[in-house]
Amino acid sequence: MTVSKLAIACNAELSDEALGDRIITGVAPLSRAATGDLTFITSRVHVDWLADLKATAIICHPRFEALVPTGCGVLLTKRPELAFAEAAQILYPDAMTPNGFEGQNTISPKAIIHPDAQLEDDTVCVEAGAVIAEGAQIGAGTRILAGATIGQKCRVGRDCVLSAGVTLQHTLLGNRVVIHPGARIGQDGFGYTPSDRGMTKIVQIGRVIIQDDVEIGANTTIDRGALDDTVIGEGSKIDNLVQIGHNVHLGRYCAIASQVGVSGSVKIGDGVMLGGNVGVNGHLKIGDGAQIAGMSAVAGDVPAGARWGGIPARPMRAFLKDMAEMNARAFGKKDKKGLADG
Repeated sequence: MTVSKLAIACNAELSDEALGDRIITGVAPLSRAATGDLTFITSRVHVDWLADLKATAIICHPRFEALVPTGCGVLLTKRPELAFAEAAQILYPDAMTPNGFEGQNTISPKAIIHPDAQLEDDTVCVEAGAVIAEGAQIGAGTRILAGATIGQKCRVGRDCVLSAGVTLQHTLLGNRVVIHPGARIGQDGFGYTPSDRGMTKIVQIGRVIIQDDVEIGANTTIDRGALDDTVIGEGSKIDNLVQIGHNVHLGRYCAIASQVGVSGSVKIGDGVMLGGNVGVNGHLKIGDGAQIAGMSAVAGDVPAGARWGGIPARPMRAFLKDMAEMNARAFGKKDKKGLADG
């Protein structure tokens, strides 16, 4: 694609129209971008790499424009990372969803599809080893990749991708949902109560409802509800190796990083961000737009818009103050004998 067309597609301003006819053939990081590549810069930390830049074009904030070598097309925007993401989607459309093994939109003769399952039309792809159980419904344009299993009466919307080894049980998927390899959706939650004979199981009879445009990472698990449903709101993105317990309600457009664990019956608002390794105790509420720093432990309700961190998680200002005081005690000034103060 030409530089000028790419600028229009990602809503950026091309600083020198004379360079608009140059061709972009790929993307690369700033450190090794070469002729034909599109790259981007977001931080002054990397400005030294601009001196020897060989890329055909770069996306950057206007404050970096003067530092870009002559002859490199400059696409100006106040949100360079977003513009780069949009441009890369255009250049690499096949990278937007997991690739299948068979490379074609067909139903493999080696797939197992129950006679009572319903596939909306012939645009549904089912690869070898996939299993679609009785009463399941699959929407048009959906791809069920090798070894995936769709349980009884599950419903999958249109233009979804269920990658290799995914399992669905007791689940309703919206449209354009992407699930990466090995994810487990809709199995029983961890519901038990103590008794004289040990732990007595509490029935798990709810569902998992996943709304439109959700993406779920590899080997993530989302438990079905116990009595109510587990709900994942539209547009939310969940990383690899995340555990979401039964009855959790996750809002719209949330971002959940790797190894987060959310206990049962937690209510999470819209636009919430949970950093890697965050743990959330059961039956809590996290308000809209809250952000929890990585490796934090949430033990109480979090108000909307809050930025919390630490163990236990608390407002970021208090967390940073506590950390500074701890560091001062551990690494404070030393006296003449080399002993730390205090």
